[in-house]
Amino acid sequence: MGIGLSAQGVNMNRLPGWDKHSYGYHGDDGHSFCSSGTGQPYGPTFTTGDVIGCCVNLINNTCFYTKNGHSLGIAFTDLPSNLYPTVGLQTPGEIVDANFGQQPFVFDIEDYMREWRAKIQSTIKRFPIGDRLGEWQAMLQNMVSSYLVHHGYCSTATAFARVTDTTIQEEQTSIKNRQRIQKLVLAGRVGEAIEATQQLYPGLLEHNPNLLFMLKCRQFVEMVNGTDSEVRCFSARSPRSQDSYPGSPSLSPRHGSSNSHIHSTGADSPTCSNGVMSTKSKQSHSKYPTLSSSSSSSSSSSPSSVNYSESNSTDSTKSQQHSSTSNQETSDSEMEMEAEHYPNGVLENSSTRIMNGTYKHEEILQTDESSMEDSCPQRQLCGGNHAATERMIQFGRELQMLSEQLCREYGKNTMHKKMLQDAFSLLAYSDPWNCPVGQQLDPIQREPVCAALNSAILESQNLPKQPPLMLALGQASECLRLMARVGLGSCSFARVDDYLH
Repeated sequence: MGIGLSAQGVNMNRLPGWDKHSYGYHGDDGHSFCSSGTGQPYGPTFTTGDVIGCCVNLINNTCFYTKNGHSLGIAFTDLPSNLYPTVGLQTPGEIVDANFGQQPFVFDIEDYMREWRAKIQSTIKRFPIGDRLGEWQAMLQNMVSSYLVHHGYCSTATAFARVTDTTIQEEQTSIKNRQRIQKLVLAGRVGEAIEATQQLYPGLLEHNPNLLFMLKCRQFVEMVNGTDSEVRCFSARSPRSQDSYPGSPSLSPRHGSSNSHIHSTGADSPTCSNGVMSTKSKQSHSKYPTLSSSSSSSSSSSPSSVNYSESNSTDSTKSQQHSSTSNQETSDSEMEMEAEHYPNGVLENSSTRIMNGTYKHEEILQTDESSMEDSCPQRQLCGGNHAATERMIQFGRELQMLSEQLCREYGKNTMHKKMLQDAFSLLAYSDPWNCPVGQQLDPIQREPVCAALNSAILESQNLPKQPPLMLALGQASECLRLMARVGLGSCSFARVDDYLH
């Protein structure tokens, strides 16, 4: 019996090791055969009941055998690539059981791998840096700083720049503006994010029709979810309705009464579009059909700046005193989007449940499953409001018109067609959250839209659309993938994640 390796095309009527590009360890004499009929003394003989292991090391292109869990040492070196496991049988009735990892190996392969992993990592750590240490440290600090700025961690970026003596390329006001827009998208308030983008970055969406269409499709999905202001504004809301969305910018529409959180500046009365108040003099003009808002301009106050101040959900008096400050300091925790999502306009936490802006104090912990099921709010289309549902349908028609106009101007776009079909398909099911296309309603689906909008804003400001740190990590991961493709085994023990702690 011979156990070993063979290249493609080797004669299968002969034991492994006897022909070119064939390698084997034979049990009758314990010799190793390397592409030759003449063997070399290698190890003990083996017979019935013995467990023989064959391990190929792709890092140094060697092969060694084990007998009953004990290594016999290296048998072959300088092995070529693309070899196949081979077993040769000569005696009639011989039987072998092959284990390719479906069962634990007798030999401690994990310990062997740990040894080589430590060698590779040690080689990486010993990479010569020399006199360029300071230059590389400065480069890494700039990469970290740009990463913080890119994702809107304004306070952290400022503190990091102060400690490391690095320069932030983007103004703080611009960082905070992007931060607020990202928060709106991640909270499902896409209509408000669109309006804020149009005010702060005029012409950006008009010159990016693909991005605009993506945002509008996402807005339709959020209307189904009941989180977008286009449908939320139809629901009766309590005086504390703004606090129903803790930490969010004061961009929510007000209906039926004036807003006590924003002081009047004597400007024209604002209109409410997509849930964002703007004075008539600052309305943006677009060549694409306007997806109109059904909100009424009932508020008598106007924002003092496009840098909206934020209300404090725990101290309403303090919020009123400081609401006119446009450049209010924003902590990084704002970008830490809370785990409380707002499906169908419902906020749930451990003590209070808020439905359509109304507080309902209920006992959350129940003693049995049936009572727990009964206590969960039923998710309904557009929050269960008939007027909101009609508005969503009207919005869908306008979205279809936008799709047709883009098709006429730029030609057919299969991606646009799929986004529209997926979004509209939600209406075909009585329970959109549990349907084949229901994954669109998962809040995690907001993240790619948020990233695309953030990158477009940065690009419009002549700033990198992707942080250099992410590009470097992506390049490193791609290099490892290419190394694996060409058979460089050392890349198996050089994972990028191992060096991100």
